[in-house]
Amino acid sequence: MQRKGNGVLLAALFFGVLMAAMDIAIVAPALPAIRDAFGVDDRAASWVFSIYLLFNLIGTPIMAKGADRYGRRNVYILDIGLFVMGTLIAGLAPSFGVVLVGRALQGLGSGGLFPIAAAVIGDVVPPERRGRTLGLIGATFGVAFLIGPILGGILLFLGGWRLIFMAVVPMAGVLIPWAWHVIPNTRVPQQAPFDWIGTLLLSAALVALAYGVNQVEAQQGLRALFAAHTGGFVALGLGLMGLLLAWEHRVPDPILPWDVARSWRALLALILTFGAGFIEGGMMFIPTLAVEAFHISEHQASFRMIPLAFALGVGAPLFGRMLDARGPRTVLLIGTGLSAIGLAVLGLLPMSWVAFYAGLIAVGLGLSALLGAPIRYIMLQEARLDERASAQALISLVTKIGHLLSGAFVGAMAASFGGGILGYQRAYQGLLLLAAVLVVLAARVPPRPQTAKEDVTNFA
Repeated sequence: MQRKGNGVLLAALFFGVLMAAMDIAIVAPALPAIRDAFGVDDRAASWVFSIYLLFNLIGTPIMAKGADRYGRRNVYILDIGLFVMGTLIAGLAPSFGVVLVGRALQGLGSGGLFPIAAAVIGDVVPPERRGRTLGLIGATFGVAFLIGPILGGILLFLGGWRLIFMAVVPMAGVLIPWAWHVIPNTRVPQQAPFDWIGTLLLSAALVALAYGVNQVEAQQGLRALFAAHTGGFVALGLGLMGLLLAWEHRVPDPILPWDVARSWRALLALILTFGAGFIEGGMMFIPTLAVEAFHISEHQASFRMIPLAFALGVGAPLFGRMLDARGPRTVLLIGTGLSAIGLAVLGLLPMSWVAFYAGLIAVGLGLSALLGAPIRYIMLQEARLDERASAQALISLVTKIGHLLSGAFVGAMAASFGGGILGYQRAYQGLLLLAAVLVVLAARVPPRPQTAKEDVTNFA
């Protein structure tokens, strides 16, 4: 494919991922309006986010596996279609329950967009340019979290919370025919039947784990992680994961690409991405830390996250270019090191605005190096063509599980030390220890094989 054709293709991938990423941020300003419109309490309203994230978690491996089997383009367009259908249902919903149904469909559809985009990059972009391309796609999340809340606030002012959902429909209307014309329908013919039992076991395990962790009451401290009303669901989820592992060894084409994890490089990459997800999950408590440290309102504190989002958006393409020049180990070492420095500033130094912003920027730059290009680059190298999308989904899945568990850990850790500045700094000290371990692991990542030959599929 010519470079100009690649540019048009990559733009379609970029805007598809941006559409899904922005939906998380753009809905935030509308949450109080949705709550008031249907007369639900704050805990019920939080399910507008929770159900989206849960079905996104479930949809990620299913859609990616479908892309490997039935074609990247087919499933990418299916994902956009599901997302738009969910958007319309949520935007026109006559009741709160229908809003949640729409959000579930949105999450299910959005789950496959990023893994499929990364797999397409592996299909069409030469290895020496993959880093910068993956970095540009990864930057969409920083861009989304920068402009999403602002755009959401404008749309909420102009037309109410329903307009926030409906605004994405024209974008999707352009994106579907665009994707149909430019995305190659790469797939490898499969003889084995689809792993429906593995899919059901994985989905049930993720639901149980996510629901159990979501019910954790941070005010109970670390005891909340083992409370009866959460422990049962967590135990069920872990038990189902055990059954899934036992079942997957018996089927010729499992829902997750377990063979990839047998590679030492891929296994290290998955451990690092779990740790990065865990650290990223801890960042959602930054507004609470700002409220406690500087006595500002929650609304004001949310805007203090802008340097973190800016660092994510700027760092991802920069580290992507460095990846092409220096290889994944260098980028991973810098990413883990910056994350550790930022967490040390947030967790150990007396809190001031200078320390607060310096810590945020360092963590943001560190995560921009960890959460995108190098891990996905490694998995593109290690995975076969017929499991590229599934391998990318495994990265997303492990990252999201780390994010999910981190929220419970940091909240409980802070509460166990009495909350306030001290409690959250103790929690960030715990994340600092994790970051130090990640630095050691990053140093163990083998360098890029000099003799590796990777085929790039040519599409006319």
